[in-house]
Amino acid sequence: MHDPDPGSGQEPAEPDEGSAAAARKAWPPGGRPTTAALALAVAFVAAGAGVYALASSGGGSSDAKPLAAKGPTTVEVSPGACGKGWSSAAPGPQVFALSNTSSSAAEVDLTDPATGAVYGEVEGLAPGTTREMRVVLGGGSYAFKCLPDDADAVTGPTVKIAGASTGSGPAAVPVTQHDLIPVAISYQQWIAAKTVELTDRTDELKRAIDDGDLASARDAWLPAHLVYERMGAAYDAFGDADAAINGAGPAPSEAASAKDFEGFHRVEYGLWHGESAASLRGPADRLSQAVHALRDSWPQERLDPAQLGLRAHEILEATAQSELTGRTDYGSGTNLATARANLDGTRELLTLLRPLLTSRYPDLPRLDAWLDRTQHTLDGFGAGGHWTPLDRLGRQDRQRVNSDVGQAVELLAPVATICDARRTA
Repeated sequence: MHDPDPGSGQEPAEPDEGSAAAARKAWPPGGRPTTAALALAVAFVAAGAGVYALASSGGGSSDAKPLAAKGPTTVEVSPGACGKGWSSAAPGPQVFALSNTSSSAAEVDLTDPATGAVYGEVEGLAPGTTREMRVVLGGGSYAFKCLPDDADAVTGPTVKIAGASTGSGPAAVPVTQHDLIPVAISYQQWIAAKTVELTDRTDELKRAIDDGDLASARDAWLPAHLVYERMGAAYDAFGDADAAINGAGPAPSEAASAKDFEGFHRVEYGLWHGESAASLRGPADRLSQAVHALRDSWPQERLDPAQLGLRAHEILEATAQSELTGRTDYGSGTNLATARANLDGTRELLTLLRPLLTSRYPDLPRLDAWLDRTQHTLDGFGAGGHWTPLDRLGRQDRQRVNSDVGQAVELLAPVATICDARRTA
């Protein structure tokens, strides 16, 4: 029995398995989600236009017929005539043909001039080109903002639409680099503390192997590995250290003959495939050296604030691709423990981003509920430091894990979009 949605008093709706599966196929392994993938959780992406709406709170009927869009209305994009061509509109779907008549590329936002909230955006509109923006507008005031490359932003005339404001599509006030810097500093400090814990845990693992106590080494391996797995949003800043500590390595079936196989997974393979302590001392020593080097070098590293929202989404995305497929199981059978640690890492970053998300992401309570549900599901497969291996899950349990993580991944996609740092001036 799943925990109910604390925000609604009832259990969260079941995820759309089709859209979740399509999204996972669209995401490149270990890389930034494609625009097509983000479109499954964001309001829409206009084909070929690079236009997207910000996070939607949902609530519409899935079988409702879409209203016909009005337009296209040609709108000029230039420092001297930003927004020229649009002077009135009725509520409902709109299509704008944005025409860049200037000599430089520009970003174009459709905004609420009072709050700065963005309803639609086109990036990289080249000189002499026209692209469409599709939005849904209710009653209210709107203005185009043109942000030319290497020049100040220009806001066009305000257009007022009569009617109820509830008819508008999703919008959010832009997050800027300045907004994200305090988040990056706090997260950097949190990672610094984790590198110390990681070093201590890895040293315990190494000592057990050095002493020839492989039973103790197997007990020490998972706690050390999970510390690293909770640090997922910083992996990109770790550089070569990430590969040395936790590189994916070869396919498990090819690990016995693989060369240059290092890190936690190399030690895992040896511990659960009958290797001697003597054969594992070298891999354990190199792992320890890499961990110590990371701890010592981390104070000089700097996180990119603009990447934090994306990382919040990618941690569980990678979990779905690697841990829930068994791709990274080299014998310990602890993929579900790793997934649980990844969930902890996601929540740590969301805690720091929450002040920016609370007023911008209406579905944040629903995301929280699904993360709670996913945690409850995963916790059901671990007790006393022992975890059910993936290949021992029944079909129903396997589907439940995949479903919960998949829905959480979809609800995290708008976090990446909302926290993508934008220009406002």
